Amino acid sequence: MMTEVDYYELLGCERGADQATIKSAYRKLAMKYHPDKNGGCPDSEAKFKAVSEAYEVLKDPQKRAAYDRFGHAAFKQGMGGGGAGGGAQDFGAFSDIFESVFGEFMGGGRAGGGRRQQRRGADLRYDMEISLDTAFHGDSTEITVDVSGICDTCDGSGARPGTGAQTCPTCGGAGAVRAQQGFFVVERACPNCHGAGQIIADPCPDCRGEGRVDQTKTLTVNIPPGVDDGTRIRLSGEGEAGARGAPSGDLYIFLHVKRHSLFERSGTTLHARAPISFTTAALGGEIAIPGLDGEDHVIKIPAGTQSGREIRKRGAGMPVLQGRGRGDMVVHLEVETPRKLSAKQRELLEAFRETETGEECPQADGFFSKIKQAMSG
Repeated sequence: MMTEVDYYELLGCERGADQATIKSAYRKLAMKYHPDKNGGCPDSEAKFKAVSEAYEVLKDPQKRAAYDRFGHAAFKQGMGGGGAGGGAQDFGAFSDIFESVFGEFMGGGRAGGGRRQQRRGADLRYDMEISLDTAFHGDSTEITVDVSGICDTCDGSGARPGTGAQTCPTCGGAGAVRAQQGFFVVERACPNCHGAGQIIADPCPDCRGEGRVDQTKTLTVNIPPGVDDGTRIRLSGEGEAGARGAPSGDLYIFLHVKRHSLFERSGTTLHARAPISFTTAALGGEIAIPGLDGEDHVIKIPAGTQSGREIRKRGAGMPVLQGRGRGDMVVHLEVETPRKLSAKQRELLEAFRETETGEECPQADGFFSKIKQAMSG
């Protein structure tokens, strides 16, 4: 099953973002991934095409409205035609979607008295908790969901096998009826077929005419490397089944990344706090930080390092989602003062203190000099 990344996710925008925000996000990404700036890199070219496709849909109010309701299925064969950038040839099919989105506010039904479009099944949400290691490497995992699926007995038609749906005699298949009220004509859903345009005279015994039944599904979810907390993965057509053969909704997987024992994440940057001894801080040395990639990353500590210093290890962070390369690892050093000293260690430190001139710790010496000046003043 192909995993389709949400257009809003691709552009890094919230679903309710205004056009200015969407345009600004697209320009930044287009400049970043333009093939001319990346030496024809295939990964950059693919990313550039993806963000361009997302922008072509979200910049158009009508296409965006259809996408918000139908997702990627709005621009596939049978709904929206040949892709998001299909141009004028998609207009006829797209008008069907537009009518489905806005039809109930514009009198309902098709022009000319045709039967109303059946309403697709509801989109569903599934929250999945993953480790930071899974977010780093990616994974393919199975989930079990309880959902309304297509009835196998009637194949989703809602009618007993061997029979079929009949045109509603009340509305003539239009799914709506009209009534004259003074100078106005009021249209409402047909009370006999409830807007479907058809009735089931002999309903399926298993689904009772709905065309769908409750069932448990086992689905495979492909988690790409580099996902972050809140990343949304869409499984097309795996949501609630539509009534009587209507299209199914989608299933959205929301990822929640658990806290890691060593690292804190900020985008593609990994932050780690590392305590070091005061002798290592004074004399310099090295420490090894085990990375999520399974390698020990050596961090070189300069002599005279102060507590709170940050050392950056390039390319040791998280992978770029659907991109190329990795972020950085930032190690925050904390100098630890020893609490237990042997007699020999205490003797050596006492000898060192006797040799101090104040130049070893200029900040401390300057601080106490200011105190003396303030007191004498």
